[in-house]
Amino acid sequence: MSVRDVVFPPGRQDLYERNRYSPAVRSNGLLFVSGQVGSRPDGSPEPELEAQVRLAFQNLNAILSAAGCTFDDVIDVTVFIVDPESKFERIWSVVGEFWGGAPHPTVTAVGVTWLYGFDFEIKVIARAA
Repeated sequence: MSVRDVVFPPGRQDLYERNRYSPAVRSNGLLFVSGQVGSRPDGSPEPELEAQVRLAFQNLNAILSAAGCTFDDVIDVTVFIVDPESKFERIWSVVGEFWGGAPHPTVTAVGVTWLYGFDFEIKVIARAA
């Protein structure tokens, strides 16, 4: 069995070890990033929606950076939104701050009923550096 090539962002390894998952794994030229939420350093949710989305992107970008990537390397995005009917427009207004220009990655948005106290989660697949 081969060992996973795991990428950890600086300063958050304890959080991932406590919750028993890898933030990202490199495989065959791709980087698979676990879902990122707007969690504070202690793992608790950022309460304000727009700030939570910004923090989720900051957490995502920390992982991408640790892997030598940027959001421009992202190929595929999946977002999970609690109550998307009432929150989608507010969330999508923040996404543009981080998204960059065209061509954009593929996107799948999924409405969910529960995200462990969070309202937004983003997971991506990127070209590995």
